[in-house]
Amino acid sequence: MKYSIDPYVFEKSPTLCFGVVIGNNLNNTPTSVEDDRYLTDAEKRLRTEISLDQLKIHPTYACYRNALISFQINPNKYQNSIEAMSKRILKGQSLPRINALVDCINTIGLNNGISLGGHDLKDIHDNLEVRLTIAGDVFLPFGGEKEELVTPGELVFTSGHHIQTRYWLWRQSELGKLTLESKDIFFQLVGFEDRKDELKKAIHDLEQLIQNRFGGQYQSFIVDQMLPSIEFKTT
Repeated sequence: MKYSIDPYVFEKSPTLCFGVVIGNNLNNTPTSVEDDRYLTDAEKRLRTEISLDQLKIHPTYACYRNALISFQINPNKYQNSIEAMSKRILKGQSLPRINALVDCINTIGLNNGISLGGHDLKDIHDNLEVRLTIAGDVFLPFGGEKEELVTPGELVFTSGHHIQTRYWLWRQSELGKLTLESKDIFFQLVGFEDRKDELKKAIHDLEQLIQNRFGGQYQSFIVDQMLPSIEFKTT
């Protein structure tokens, strides 16, 4: 299967780089006491390092906001995932505990300040791409049962005509949702050239998680302007 970034993306935001990790044969479980503690520690650490009124201008979040603006996406209306999670935490709330895999990747995202999403490969049958929407693209809202047509010209992460994430980093589809039965997962991380160390650290943390916590195997890639597409094996 192929994963690629449309040239338009790098034209608008040349310093973007993407991490791709394919996890195979994972054994997901309900959230353990240890998983919960790691996520709680990440939430506590965030509250000591940044205040709510600093969130939009903090370098970790400003780079995503600026990238969204370059794609004519309102970063206040369509908050990127890492900012939305952090805002909830800084308002004094905790993230909902979903299952071990979701909670652990949220921990990695928070600890590294990196946008990180997981998609169950059992629901993905076409090549993956970050591109502008075209006629015929559809989106199945989280928790929904009916696909919606999407207007052409919106930046999305998609598998064929089935959109996985709307407004690029905003809202994931019901299609590809991570459940206790999820075993083969496509992980997408989004970073920047001047923060590549954080991206590489998050990839490493994810590799260790796949291998040591979930007993699986992994393939890892970095996709950027010099290497805008990769191919990976699926089971």
